[in-house]
Amino acid sequence: MPWGTLLAGCLAGTVYLAIFAHVAKNSGWLVGQGNVRLAFLPAAAAMSFVVRVPFRPLTQAVPVPSWVTPAGHLLLAAPILAATCWAQLCIMTQTIPAQTLGHPPAVYPLLAQLTGWCAVAIAAAACVARSRYADLGGAIGAPVSFAVITLASFAPITSRILVEPAATAHTVTIAWYAIAAAATALTCAAMRDQWQRYSSDVRSLLPRDRA
Repeated sequence: MPWGTLLAGCLAGTVYLAIFAHVAKNSGWLVGQGNVRLAFLPAAAAMSFVVRVPFRPLTQAVPVPSWVTPAGHLLLAAPILAATCWAQLCIMTQTIPAQTLGHPPAVYPLLAQLTGWCAVAIAAAACVARSRYADLGGAIGAPVSFAVITLASFAPITSRILVEPAATAHTVTIAWYAIAAAATALTCAAMRDQWQRYSSDVRSLLPRDRA
C-alpha cells in the first residue's frame, strides 16, 4: 500500500487550501469550489498509484484472485480520501460570511466531480497495469487522467453537461456520477483475475492400455 504517496497527495492539497484560505480571510476573499477542485487534484493523482501491485509475480502465485490486492488498496484509501474531501470542504466553509451560510452553493455537484476524477484516475492506472508497463501505472495514469479531465471540462461538447454554469447542478451531478460508474466498470474489468489456468485431460492421467 503506497501510504506515503497517498498521504502526501492528500496533505499537499489540504495544506495549500488552508494557506490560501488564511490569506483569503485576511484579504476579504472567498474560497470557492474552484479552489477546492484545484486542491483536490494531488489526491486524485495519488489514487493512480494505489492500484499498483508490487511484486506482481509473487501475488499472482498465491491462491487468491489477482484483484484482491488492488481492491484492498482502494478500500484502505477510501476513508483517507473521504476525510480529505471533508477537511477541504470545511476549510472552504470557514471563509463564507455568516450571513450567506443560509444559502451556500450546492456541494453535491462538486462531490460528483471529485468522485468522477478519482474514478477516471483509477481506471487509467488499472488499464496501464494490464500492460507491460505495469510498474509505471501511476506515472502514466495520472497525466492521462488529467488530460481526460481537462478535455472533458473545456471541450465545447462535453462542457455543456460537465461544468457549471453552462450545465445545471443536477445535470453535472448525473453526468459525473455516470462517468464514475463507467470508470468503475472499466477498473473492475482491468483488475479481473489474470490467472493462467491449465486444464488437463483426465484420460491422459490414466495408465494406457498396453493390450
